Amino acid sequence: MIRAFVGLSIPEPLAGTLEALQTGLQVGRIVPPENFHITLAFLGEQPDMVLDELHSGLSLLSQTIFEIRIKGLGTFGVSTPHHLFADVVPNAALASLQKKVRRVARDAGIDLPHKRFHPHVTLARFGQGLNGEGLIKLQDHIARRIGMAAGVAHAIEFSLFESRLGNGAPVYTALADYSLNPI
Repeated sequence: MIRAFVGLSIPEPLAGTLEALQTGLQVGRIVPPENFHITLAFLGEQPDMVLDELHSGLSLLSQTIFEIRIKGLGTFGVSTPHHLFADVVPNAALASLQKKVRRVARDAGIDLPHKRFHPHVTLARFGQGLNGEGLIKLQDHIARRIGMAAGVAHAIEFSLFESRLGNGAPVYTALADYSLNPI
């Protein structure tokens, strides 16, 4: 069984800009820049046979290269934040790719939860959430970056990743890369 997801890695110089947005954050576990990505589908634990079927389907997907724009910071967590993220400006090409990936995953036999797609890049995690002084530090960090725009990059490929958990940050390894078509 392999814990896996399909995602878009964040290319330079956008990754460097996102890393700079983490500077000064005094709470949480910072996501290393090599782990910056936009999740298209989290697959959970899957057997090799299912991932082979998924790979076959993903290899046939057709999507043109598109822009990734980052604008603004946000948090996930209703009463207490558990993630800090950089918001990805939605666009039709990104939404189309995400829908295609989810369809291929379902066709491969993967049961995906029905969730609204909110494209983002996770910058930090806060375990069980923040409150008190930690929440104040986070709010201050975000307030100092209001209106930020991290720039634009082109998505030229997406990948099937293995995600290994352990002590510290997860380790993501690309199992396969899928090129997007030139414009």
